[in-house]
Amino acid sequence: MSIMFLKRSELEEVLEMPAVIRGVKSVYKEKAEGRVVAWPLVEHHFPEQEAVCDIRSGGVFGSVGIHGAKLLNNFPHNAEAGLPVFTGVLMAFDSTTGIPVGCMDASYITSMRTGAAAAVGAGALARKDSRTLLIVGAGRQAIYLLGATLLEMPQLTRVIVVDPLDAAGAKRFAKDIRGRLQRELAIDTDVSFEAMEDLREASGQADVILTITRSTAPLIMKDWLRPGTHLSCIGADMIGKEEIDPEIFTVARAFADDAKQCCTVGEMEIPAKMGLISPESICGEIGQVLAGQIPGRTSEEDITVFDATGLAALDLVTAKMAIALAEEKGAGTIMDL
Repeated sequence: MSIMFLKRSELEEVLEMPAVIRGVKSVYKEKAEGRVVAWPLVEHHFPEQEAVCDIRSGGVFGSVGIHGAKLLNNFPHNAEAGLPVFTGVLMAFDSTTGIPVGCMDASYITSMRTGAAAAVGAGALARKDSRTLLIVGAGRQAIYLLGATLLEMPQLTRVIVVDPLDAAGAKRFAKDIRGRLQRELAIDTDVSFEAMEDLREASGQADVILTITRSTAPLIMKDWLRPGTHLSCIGADMIGKEEIDPEIFTVARAFADDAKQCCTVGEMEIPAKMGLISPESICGEIGQVLAGQIPGRTSEEDITVFDATGLAALDLVTAKMAIALAEEKGAGTIMDL
């Protein structure tokens, strides 16, 4: 019994964002057809290290036939010792035989599919005439959200970057991002990039807002948004995290990647605990929109929200793609177990 091992540098070599976006869309559609499962999350905190371990598992069945689990660690103080902050391992299994098919770095897979998920939500729910994108947060995953959304929404002409926790970092990000997109994701763009410090002002200018922070309190308030704004909320993926005003959900058409999971650990968690929404009261899941089962935006005035907590199925489909591409390109290491 053999298995392919892929390190981060090999994943960077074989994976391309357009293909990852297609894979994410396919998973969401498969979920709408009942062929995707998200098994219970495991989350463990390390108070002394101010760190967390997150385990997500599930599968995509039918013709795809893959299941498995991903274990991610986020140890922020590692940076002080020159160690990686964001580390993890993904294990993928063939769902017809249960035989393991791949073991690989999970951090790059996570970053790529997270960026693709934010973009797919924006592409499906934002106004088609959207021109200005606001990204809130300039950390390690911001480039993936931005790159994927520029691919999915080529009509965008302006990008505003705000980081409420690191204004200087937002300026560096805006200055360097054009070159980084080309070098790291092979994306060329002529959109304009600028950093701002006033999040209220930036929110009022945006057609599309992507949030990717560690915040545990609202950053964007209901009254700041113009009619027709779309928000893809990505940072709130564990209990207690929160990036937008819960009151936004009282006026928005809200969609989840997984309704139950989002109301437990996502941006919808706090509004659900407040009694403002429930898994049954939101408009539905993004896969249902993509599959044509339910409408997304119904007017140019709608405020729309996509809450993406992250499905293991997205990682697994991306992993399956990586394994196939590695076999084609002669990358990876095959070992017997």
